[in-house]
Amino acid sequence: MRVILNIIWLIFGGLWLALGYLVAALICFVLIITIPFGFAALRIAAYALWPFGRTIVDKPGPRPGALIGNVIWVILFGVWLAIGHIISAVAMALTIIGIPLALANLKLIPVSLMPLGKDIVPVDSLSDPAANPWRAAA
Repeated sequence: MRVILNIIWLIFGGLWLALGYLVAALICFVLIITIPFGFAALRIAAYALWPFGRTIVDKPGPRPGALIGNVIWVILFGVWLAIGHIISAVAMALTIIGIPLALANLKLIPVSLMPLGKDIVPVDSLSDPAANPWRAAA
């Protein structure tokens, strides 16, 4: 079922959202000082292409630079990407089959606003404590 949802997602919005993140990453790489934001944008672009079966977790340990970086990210890119997710979610929710896709769009909004200090992991790894360092640390 995840594969079917991911294919539908890719066709009806995932590709365009991922392209938005790729543009943000390219701008970040050009501005040199924002290269860490570029890597975060690439990570989210991959997540935006194939979101079903993966989830977002906080990285373990203290992240003092993540707060400052997230504030800069929100000002430069986060607001616009979140607006894109909201518009896409509303459009997808207009059909019955699009409701799960709209929910996936809404799930992407927090990471589009604050990507630093987050990691994207397979959902299956959350149930296995041995394979999941985030669960073991909690």
